[in-house]
Amino acid sequence: MQLKYRVIFRYDGAVGTPCRSRRREGFMDVPSSVERAAPVATPSWTQWLRGVVRLLRPRQWTKNALLLIGVVFSLNIGTTWMVVKVLLATLVFSLSASACYCVNDVLDRHRDKQHPRKRSRPVAAGVVSPAQALLLAAVLLSLALPASYLLEPTFALVVAAYLALTVAYSLVLKEVVLLDVFAVAAGFVLRAVAGAVVIQVPISPWLYVCTVLGALFLALVKRRQELVVLEGRAGEHRRILDAYGVELLDQLITIVAAATAMAYSLYTFSAENLPDNHLMMLTIPVVLYGLFRYLWLARQRGVGGAPEDVLWQDRPLALTVLAWGALSVGILYLGR
Repeated sequence: MQLKYRVIFRYDGAVGTPCRSRRREGFMDVPSSVERAAPVATPSWTQWLRGVVRLLRPRQWTKNALLLIGVVFSLNIGTTWMVVKVLLATLVFSLSASACYCVNDVLDRHRDKQHPRKRSRPVAAGVVSPAQALLLAAVLLSLALPASYLLEPTFALVVAAYLALTVAYSLVLKEVVLLDVFAVAAGFVLRAVAGAVVIQVPISPWLYVCTVLGALFLALVKRRQELVVLEGRAGEHRRILDAYGVELLDQLITIVAAATAMAYSLYTFSAENLPDNHLMMLTIPVVLYGLFRYLWLARQRGVGGAPEDVLWQDRPLALTVLAWGALSVGILYLGR
């Protein structure tokens, strides 16, 4: 078969003189580094609006359901004003989290372009400009912070702590090995704390322990998935990934998963506000199945990079979460 060649001219940066290079036509579809990329088309209004919605990451608001733990496990789900207050607090926390996502996407826009999934984020894809994203973050915070103070001054302090943690994570902590996953876990704990302080009720320390361990489990699985997806290019997207390895992360995930199962089991028969008949232990198999299912999805199906997407897309896992919630509420309120 006769190969066809075509001659292209490029400029040798520093010298500025044209030089010729040849490449096989039809065999090299990737443009050379010196060829200019095509200009990005200006998005339409509908594309921009869809980009703004995606920038807010409404799917990740499912994480803020942790604020409901306080009203449910303090046995106040029948108190209307407490339920309304915690629902408003969840909305406020969601707005604050979306503001953080806007800032994070602006800071990470160049690295996100190196990621096969994150490159489609609105800021990285050029659908929403960095200035527009920062303006949106400012608007959200101008609504969320005063509202959090009106709900409960202590709740406002927790929201401020979450914002500070998120900024510290985006600027520094995400590049510190192991501290990055602990920072993610701390964000989940602050959600649980926020749900308790807004209605001024105590929560068993065991639930905080389980929240920390569960969040660490999700964060470690996410890091593992990033390594697997990006393969040898993981460090180009995020330098901290070079400090991890799949084998190390597998060991850490196994340790944290076992600790989570043990801590939850201890909680079910030692927490003070649970029924004396220890019926809460019936939820242990449900939690174990959820852990095993998530591990199976991560290792056998290659998912786990975005926990909120896994929850929405995997029906057995979603049903497991719903079953745990329904069973827990039934035992707490009817099993006494």
